[in-house]
Amino acid sequence: MAGDRSAGQGTSQRLDRWLVFSRAVKSRTLAQRLIEAGAVRVNSERTLAADRRIGAGDVLTMLLHDRLRVWRVLDAGERRGPAAEAARLYEDISPPPLPHPKDRR
Repeated sequence: MAGDRSAGQGTSQRLDRWLVFSRAVKSRTLAQRLIEAGAVRVNSERTLAADRRIGAGDVLTMLLHDRLRVWRVLDAGERRGPAAEAARLYEDISPPPLPHPKDRR
């Protein structure tokens, strides 16, 4: 579909592709494994389907690199580009990380 390829409002994209384009993971294979492991939620609902469609306004909650990430999707991606380009695809609304147990003394 042509709508899946162009970025902009009203478009949707496969979750695994979006994770790669946003630079959350390095490859679609890694994205698929992350999703199938149940480590990604879309709008607070657990998804196990890499082909789940997401678009602007959706909120992704995921555990990446031992840190909880909460990203609001702003746009669909067109490619895996530079980090600055990828950062325009989402708004990071993650909570601050918890202090390390050693820091709690």
